[in-house]
Amino acid sequence: MTCAQRRDYHAKQRRSQKYRERLQREQACAQRSLEALEQALVDVGLPATVAAEVQWRLTRAGKLLGKIFGLMFPTVFGCRTHHELTRVRNWDKNLPGQILGALPKPKWLRQLPHRGQDLLASLWRQVEDKSPATRSRWPWTWVGDDSVFKKSGQHLGLVGTWYSGQEHRVRRGIDGLLRLVVIGAGTLLIPVDFRVRRPDPLGPGRPCRDQLTWLQVMLDRTYTALQRLGLALPAPLVVADSWFGDSKLLAHVAHDQCGTVVVEGKRTYVFQLSDGRRVTGHELLTRADWPWRDSLQLPGMQYVRLTATSPTYGLVTVVIVKEPGEACYYLRCQATPLTAPRLIRAWKRRRWIDHYFRTLKHLLATEACQVQGEDAYYGHLVLRLLAGLVLLYTARRLLKGRVTMEEIVFSLTHHWRFLTSKDLE
Repeated sequence: MTCAQRRDYHAKQRRSQKYRERLQREQACAQRSLEALEQALVDVGLPATVAAEVQWRLTRAGKLLGKIFGLMFPTVFGCRTHHELTRVRNWDKNLPGQILGALPKPKWLRQLPHRGQDLLASLWRQVEDKSPATRSRWPWTWVGDDSVFKKSGQHLGLVGTWYSGQEHRVRRGIDGLLRLVVIGAGTLLIPVDFRVRRPDPLGPGRPCRDQLTWLQVMLDRTYTALQRLGLALPAPLVVADSWFGDSKLLAHVAHDQCGTVVVEGKRTYVFQLSDGRRVTGHELLTRADWPWRDSLQLPGMQYVRLTATSPTYGLVTVVIVKEPGEACYYLRCQATPLTAPRLIRAWKRRRWIDHYFRTLKHLLATEACQVQGEDAYYGHLVLRLLAGLVLLYTARRLLKGRVTMEEIVFSLTHHWRFLTSKDLE
């Protein structure tokens, strides 16, 4: 063997050794992610609670805990749909639908608030005895948003795309309203309530509540339930899109919870400033003679804080925001002593709900559910929301933000054949 051949041989051996070592590190990382995921399931109380609920309704339960785990995280098994899951694990092809349809719709929808409220209570009790300065580093921001669960086929035959935001045309589907609590600057997201609203309901109970009424009801019952658990919570700071900026909702939150609702203003709104000038929302964004201030807490951002009177909303606080590389916008809420930087930071946390929807849609195979029964459809939605909660808790709480949700799911998807789990055997 010549010297050149010997060098090529040793170089090939080194490359193979490095590849094996990298593969071992990735597999070990995936195993740690799986163990953290299982620990998060224990902390949140899932899926043992769901297993206990559906156990008596199933004639043939088998190893129910692992099967519910598989339904929540199909990517752990290298699958994207329930049919793939049954082939990989040698399950009955009808078993996923039976598990998802074991509970009626109201019981499925009650699963998420119970888990979210318990988790919020446990997190709050860890800091309630701390100083106000320590608690201020972990503010709670209540975020609300809606999404459209598009459907195709007859009788919910196939779940289509999960679309977040207002539709530009009428679509057949079901309107879902989700409420999150963002702890810190996106450090942890806890979904605390979820309701499905039919735009054109049939049968008893119609017409159903509109979005604004549901948002008010969800905030009231969540805040009241947390107080019943013994939590002395601060006044809620609620952020939502502009179509939730109803005067009755803003007044209700300010009167009943002493809280503040912050929404993005529209160009058509009319305000009267303290000096008597009458301006529209369009003028707020286009005039250049405002007393702009530089934000020390948010470098590179300029803002203007105004107190104005609205014919619809009464006395309001208006914050005009100008960021580098972005269009100017303004925020509106009822008159509040809160500073403009705090309102801006709270508003920026609203974007985390979009991140949450993307996680559910792309990482947890939301569109892959194919069920015939309506109860199974709601079961699938609730399990996806709970799985998103567990993923967020794992990435932000247990792994301290060192590993993202995308990295967790990617490593589990690529190395699921090498992972060992007692609950999944």
